[in-house]
Amino acid sequence: MSDFLLELFSEEIPARMQAGARRDLERLFKAQLGEAGLKADAVITYSTPRRLALIASGLPEQTEAVSEEAKGPPEGAPDAAVDGFCRKQGISRDQLEVREVKGRNTYFAVIDKPGQPTTDILGPAVAAIVRDFPWPKSMRWGAASSSSESLRWVRPLHRIVAMLGEQLVPVDIEGVACGAASLGHRFHHPGEITFGGAHDYVDKLKMAHVLVDHEEREAIVREGAQKLAKDAGYELVEDEGLVVENAGLTEWPVPLLGKFDPDFLDVPEEVIQKTARADQKYFVMRDGDKLAPAFVCTANIESSDPHAVVAGNERVLAARLSDARFFWENDLKVPLESLGDQLADIVFHEKLGTVADKVDRVAKLARWLAEENIVDADPEKVERAARLSKNDLVTGLVGEFGELQGIVGGHLARAQGEPDDIADAVRDHYKPVGQGDDVPTAPVSVAVSLADKLDSLREFFRIDEKPTGSKDPFALRRAALGVIRLATENGLRLPVAEGDLLDFFADRLKVQQKEAGVRHDLIDAVFAKEGEDDLVPILARVKALQAFMDSEDGANLHAAYKRAANILKKEGFEGAGEVPGTLIQDGEEDPLALVDEGQASAAAAMGDGELEPAERALADALVTAAPVAAQALEDENFTKAMEALASLRAPIDAFFDEVTVNADDANVRQRRLALLARFRGAVNQVADFGRIEG
Repeated sequence: MSDFLLELFSEEIPARMQAGARRDLERLFKAQLGEAGLKADAVITYSTPRRLALIASGLPEQTEAVSEEAKGPPEGAPDAAVDGFCRKQGISRDQLEVREVKGRNTYFAVIDKPGQPTTDILGPAVAAIVRDFPWPKSMRWGAASSSSESLRWVRPLHRIVAMLGEQLVPVDIEGVACGAASLGHRFHHPGEITFGGAHDYVDKLKMAHVLVDHEEREAIVREGAQKLAKDAGYELVEDEGLVVENAGLTEWPVPLLGKFDPDFLDVPEEVIQKTARADQKYFVMRDGDKLAPAFVCTANIESSDPHAVVAGNERVLAARLSDARFFWENDLKVPLESLGDQLADIVFHEKLGTVADKVDRVAKLARWLAEENIVDADPEKVERAARLSKNDLVTGLVGEFGELQGIVGGHLARAQGEPDDIADAVRDHYKPVGQGDDVPTAPVSVAVSLADKLDSLREFFRIDEKPTGSKDPFALRRAALGVIRLATENGLRLPVAEGDLLDFFADRLKVQQKEAGVRHDLIDAVFAKEGEDDLVPILARVKALQAFMDSEDGANLHAAYKRAANILKKEGFEGAGEVPGTLIQDGEEDPLALVDEGQASAAAAMGDGELEPAERALADALVTAAPVAAQALEDENFTKAMEALASLRAPIDAFFDEVTVNADDANVRQRRLALLARFRGAVNQVADFGRIEG
């Protein structure tokens, strides 16, 4: 058994693509092995900015011999058919075997294939992996790039190292050198390194100042940044995404502490963080409740003069922060309120008008939410915040830092004397943006955020611009999830709508609740109830239903429900008996509807003495449970409603055990079917049990 080493050496691979590339390399390699009947004991992948590598341990020197057989034409078939079969199988006619198949002699080809050297398999396998590699973006290069058939790679591919044990595996890719040599660090060790095989790959690269293990580089970046911040008396702003990105940009990471002029702290801290993080890949740190005038950069070189490296990074950051301060100071000079007129020059959507039109709709909707007490907020403040919410779109800072829209507006509003709750609403009205984002809880912020998202949903659905498949150009799925989180986490009583939009919310609720372990079929069962369009009680009912379905009573009651529903469907009682007092079938009144407060039991209404004990017990249980469940639902006491249903479990089980529904007497059969219809109706008060799986 031997270990296989593969290194694909290229020009710089974007950091954001490296994790996916490692996964794809492992997946494609295992698939190629599988096609050849091989399997490695373990596969490890590595990446640096200039190389994608793999080590597969425990591969045999050659594949095992196998015997394959193929069924041919029957004996006596035309010679052309037999000869054609032989040519296809690569054998002569005298090598055919004759076997009896269903009483008829039939030709078979039996081909013994000897074991094949693993190196003969690995070379073409690597070539296929390179050819089919699914980079998000790739390129052609050199003279060969004039042809669309030429090799594509994320960046020009220069070398391939492929070795099984100490044996070189030839890989035939035109224009790419294949051997046992690679290159070390671009500055520390620009010369070639020759590997003896997989066993010395990692160590030889480390001697050449290349840490090929991405996790090792990540640990150096993470721990180094933390230590530098702590030693400076600050607290690092943790950012795992930035750790991974810096590790993907370096082969020999060296974290360094830099500083910037404290005067820049007058600029909103989000702008400083954006400048440092997104533009320069620097970590920032805090000094108590404010940003510290310091940062950590990650060099890709162990410099003999690290101060010079730091100074260079400090100059770059200072220039960027100077630009940011220029925009901030200019924006401060212009009242935020005065910028609203410019929104009329920005098209929101060709069918929905300008951004000014959207702001007007959002302001009116937000005010309505406050006036109707859906959100307990001051209508005047809500409208004021809504009308300021988009004005920062025409500021210099947002023009430079587009992702800070809203945040910049909030800072400008506060600096220009707006009350904190209005400034906070301007800042937070886009939230929540994603699943991990904070949900606004301040009333003014909630009203504006909710109105902004509801307007987008309502208007885009109105012009039939709904998400289709994976396409969602107007981020309506995200908007719906935002509405769900705003409503449920703030306990808002928010009737959504009927039709497509309600179905859309049901789908989004299933996505949102999946991580919490809530079953999608239970959400469907509750949403199916007519008039159920208020997200907070819907979700409360779903959770109570799930707890009930997870119990023995719930599971057994559901089984009984399905049995009753099947019987009723077969007998033509589809849809009957859903509501107390309805006519069951052909004008025959439901006997249980005759029960009133003056009667002791359902049996009295149905003719006491005619009922079997189990029939009488179920009728009485329904008379007791159905109104209790109905009142509990009206009171939104969903746990009590489930308890009422649980009381039906024993009598319905006894009914099926002891009563023959399909009695010979038509009147008796009709009465028992009516009883089952009433049972189905009582259960369906809580949710459409027909939509529950299992």
